[in-house]
This record gives sequence, C-alpha cells and structure tokens, in this order.
Amino acid sequence: MEKMLFPKEGGGELLTFALILSISSTCLCRGLVEDTSGGFNVLDYGAVGDGQTDDSQAFSKAWTALCQTKGTPQLIVPSGKKFLLMPVMFQGPCQSNSVQVQILGTMLAPNSMDGWRNCSTNCWLRFSGVSNLNVSGSGTIDGRGSTWWNQVYNDQALQFNHCNNLQLSGLTHLNSPKNHISLTACNGASLSYLHISAPASSPNTDGIDISSSTNINIHDSDIATGDDCIAINGNSAHINITGINCGPGHGISVGSLGRNGAHETVEYVYVQHCNFTQTQNGARIKTWPGGSGYARYIYFQHIQLQQASNPIIIDQFYCDGGQGCTGKSSAVKVSNVTYMDIKGTSGNQQGIIFNCDQEVCTNIIMDHINIRSSNGGNVSATCKNVKGQSSCTTPEVPCLSNLGALILVIANKISSLNPCPYPIC
Repeated sequence: MEKMLFPKEGGGELLTFALILSISSTCLCRGLVEDTSGGFNVLDYGAVGDGQTDDSQAFSKAWTALCQTKGTPQLIVPSGKKFLLMPVMFQGPCQSNSVQVQILGTMLAPNSMDGWRNCSTNCWLRFSGVSNLNVSGSGTIDGRGSTWWNQVYNDQALQFNHCNNLQLSGLTHLNSPKNHISLTACNGASLSYLHISAPASSPNTDGIDISSSTNINIHDSDIATGDDCIAINGNSAHINITGINCGPGHGISVGSLGRNGAHETVEYVYVQHCNFTQTQNGARIKTWPGGSGYARYIYFQHIQLQQASNPIIIDQFYCDGGQGCTGKSSAVKVSNVTYMDIKGTSGNQQGIIFNCDQEVCTNIIMDHINIRSSNGGNVSATCKNVKGQSSCTTPEVPCLSNLGALILVIANKISSLNPCPYPIC
C-alpha cells in the first residue's frame, strides 16, 4: 500500500476522515468487482498444476472473477505447470467486451472415462456466450482421448458456442476423444497458427469442426488427425481456409450434410494454398442420401498433393456406418463448385471421383488440374450425374465438357497467325 501524506494543519481530523474513507472503499470493493485490466492467474485461485490434483474448481473461480470484471481482463494459465481438469464450462456473457485467455502451460483431460462425469454438453472445455474472446498462447490442450477411441459415443475436447468475434491462436491441441475444436453458432472467428495432432488410426478426431457458423477464417496451421482436418457442417457460410498443412487425416470436407433427412446448407467456402500429405481424402464434399438443402459456391484452389488418396471427391452416397442409407429419393443439391490449380500425386488410382445423385451436381468447374500416381501408374477419373466444364485437367473427367480442347483449337488457330511460345495448359 502506498504511504499516504497529510497536511500538518488539522492532521488528526483529516487522518480520521481518510481512514473512514479507506475502510468504506475496501468494503465497497468487496461487493463490486474492480474495473481493471489485470490478470487472473489460476494459481491465485487454488490451482496446483502438478498434473495429479483436480484444478477444475480453481479454474471456475478464476473465470467467475474474470467474467465479472470490466476492462480487458485476462485469465492466465502459467507455463511450467500441468493442470488436470474435469469438464469445465466457461459461461458468458461477461462484463467485459474484450476477454483474454492466455494458455502457457498444459491443460490435461482426465485419463479415464470416469473423470468425464457431469459432462452434460458432451465436451471437456466449453466457452459459451462469450463475445470478443481471445484465446492464445504457446501452451497445450491435451485431450488424452485414447481410452475413448474404441467407444461408440465420444466427447469433444474444446467447444466454442455462440462466441462471436472469436480469436484462437498459437496453441497445440493433442489427442482429443473426438473433435479437437468445435465452432457452433459463431459469427466471426479467426483461428491461426494452431498445431493439432492425433494418430492417423484415431477415429472421429476431426481437427476443426464448424457448424451453424459464418465468417470464419482459418489459416496457417498444421493438422494431423484420424479424421477430417477441417469439416464444414450444416448452416455455415463464408468460410475461408488458407495455408493449412493437412495430413494424415481425411482432408478438408464440406459435410457431411443431410444425415437423417436433415435440411442443411453450406455456401461460400474458399479453400486455398493448402497441402494434403498422405491423407485418405483431399478436397471432399460428402452428403447423405435422403437429405435436403444445398452445398454451393465452393472453391478449392492452389492445392498441393503428396500421396493423397481420393484427391478430389464428391460423394452424395456417404453412409458412415452403412445403416438406413438406401432407398432415399432426395439429396442435398451440389452446385457451383470450382477446382483450380490442384497438383501433385495420388495415393491410389482414383484421382477424381464425382458420385452424384440423380438430381445431378451442376456447374462443376475444373481448371489446371494435374494429378499423377505416386507409384507411376495411371490415375483415373470417374463420374456419375455431373454437369460442368473442365480445361487442362489430368486425368480427364468424361462427364464434363472439355473446354480445354476448344481452347487449344482456338489457340492453334491464333498461333498460326501469331505464334506464342507459351502453352495454354
């Protein structure tokens, strides 16, 4: 406490008044939360950080204090510590319109299924209703999910629900029981410089799942999991994905959409400057038979392939588990999909697969696609119920009009009059 100075004249009365004012202020501060931008270190709220002690209550107390504070409060998870946490809810809205969470240490999930008790939201760490949330740092979120991977129902590691204008950056995410990161009903989010990892054999361990969300920007991250690196699910729009190193995993997927007859929509998805390395799929759109809605205005461009199986695939007969998938008369409509500048090697002989419903996938555009076999064999393209155009595409897609041939004819006519040294394709 700073030393208080009083004038010599009338010092006794002034001192008494100052003491009364000080005591009153202290009492008031205990009833109201101070407007401060200081940090809320979980160690100050009873966390131990030895990796053995349950620190859940300490995190909850620190969050409650932070959430009642104005200014720019910051929750601090310090470095050099491992914090064992049972399922924790970080509930908003908060008094501040700019909440920060700095994760420098390691957050550990329970290493047994019994530790996931009271997980009513099917996730381990959940931020809900917190706008302008910034979660960053060099720390680790370890889901320790291996005990769950042979179970039918698994829980997610980290979920953001109704968190508008979210920022998530810098963290390492390991071994979630299911999805590593889930965005649900978020408008405006930036996810960057993330490292997400789980074994290739771990089921349903998607890197990032997006549902019912808009204006999402994901960039400059490494994702290696046992399922989709990124999945864009129903009722999502304006998704930008740039600079993702994906693999192993199941690629970057739109869907799955339309399960159990659901009406779902996805539009304005841009995937660019990404690498697929030894993935099970590459640029994928997957819909269930019997669904409705649409997937449209989707762009995959400037993508490098390295032994990526099924590099380009639209599957309107997706049926995970194989039950109740036949005899359906409707389908999610797929249209206005563009593939441009996709190059590299395929891990199997199927370079391009378009397997569309009888309602037909329309306006599928392919330009400057060059997919080769990683073992030197031929790569094929198969298609069903597809309409669109292709140019400079290898392998050639038989369902699509070959604009490349027409362009070459025109180019040859022009070059006979004015030779050009540069090839069209």
